[in-house]
Amino acid sequence: MLINMLDRLPDAIPDDKYWTLSQLVNRRDNINVHQQRLKNQLHEQLCMAYPSYKKFFEDIGRPTALYFFGEYPSPVYLRGKTAEELAGELRPVSHNNCSVKKAEKILELIRTDGETLRDCQESRDIITRGLVRDLQHYRKQMLEVEEAIKSIFPYFQCTLMTMPGIDIVTAANILSEIGNIERFPNASKLAKFAGIAPVNFSSAGKGKDMCPKQGNRRLQAIFYFLAIQMVQVSPSGTARHPVFREYFQKKQEEGKNKQQALICIARRLVNIVYGMLKNHTEYREPERRTEEETV
Repeated sequence: MLINMLDRLPDAIPDDKYWTLSQLVNRRDNINVHQQRLKNQLHEQLCMAYPSYKKFFEDIGRPTALYFFGEYPSPVYLRGKTAEELAGELRPVSHNNCSVKKAEKILELIRTDGETLRDCQESRDIITRGLVRDLQHYRKQMLEVEEAIKSIFPYFQCTLMTMPGIDIVTAANILSEIGNIERFPNASKLAKFAGIAPVNFSSAGKGKDMCPKQGNRRLQAIFYFLAIQMVQVSPSGTARHPVFREYFQKKQEEGKNKQQALICIARRLVNIVYGMLKNHTEYREPERRTEEETV
C-alpha cells in the first residue's frame, strides 16, 4: 500500500503559478461565503429598521449602501435630514450617481414605512454597524484578491476570455482546476477528468447518455453553466450562438432530455477549451454547416 511507501515516494512539486492561482481562487470563494453570510445577517436587521430598503438599495453589499447603513443604522439618525443634504453626502460615495431625486425617494419610502423604532434600538444599531464594517472589510479583501488574480494572469498566456461567457474570474476558476494542460494528452482525458464524458447506460435495447458521477465536480459545473449560456435565446427570440443552439435542439430531437443535451454541449466546450489552452489560440465561433456540407 502507498501509505507504507511514504519514505520512498517522490515529493510532489506543484507548478508555483498554478498553485498560487488555485490559492487565490479558493480565497475568493471563501470571501464570497463570508460576504453572503454577513449580507443575510444584515438583511435580518434591515428588515426591521428599513422594511422598504430593497427599493432604494437592491444590493446591500455596494459601497453606497454600506456607507448609508453604517451612518444611519436606523431611521432615527435621519431625523431632520433634508434630501439635498443626504444627496450631497452620498454623492461622493456613489461616484455622483445619487441625485436629490434619489434621496427624496429614500426619505419618502422611510416615511411610508412608519415608525420602526424598537426596544433596545441602540443595541440593534451596534449590530448593524458591526456587520457593515465586516462587509466593508471583506469587500476590500475581495478587491485585493481579484487584483492579485489579474496581476498573475498574464503568466498563463491564457486566451479563454475571448470566449463568450468567460470573464477573468471564470477563466481563473478553469485554470485552477485544470492546472497545466500538458497533463492531458487529449481532450478526451480532460473530459474524463472533468466528469463530462457521457456514459451510455442501456437496458433491454434502450440506452441513454448520462454524466458520470466521477470527476472534478467544480470543473463539471463550470462547463455545464457555460453550456447553458451557449444555448440561451435573447429576449427578441434570437439564438445567442446559433451553432450551439441548433446542436442542442438536434440532440433533443434525437430523444435526449434537456440535461443530457446540455452535457453534450459541455463535452463540445471541453474540446474547444482544450484546444485554446494547448495552442494559446483565441476563440472562434463555430461555422454553421449547410445540409449539403453535412451530406
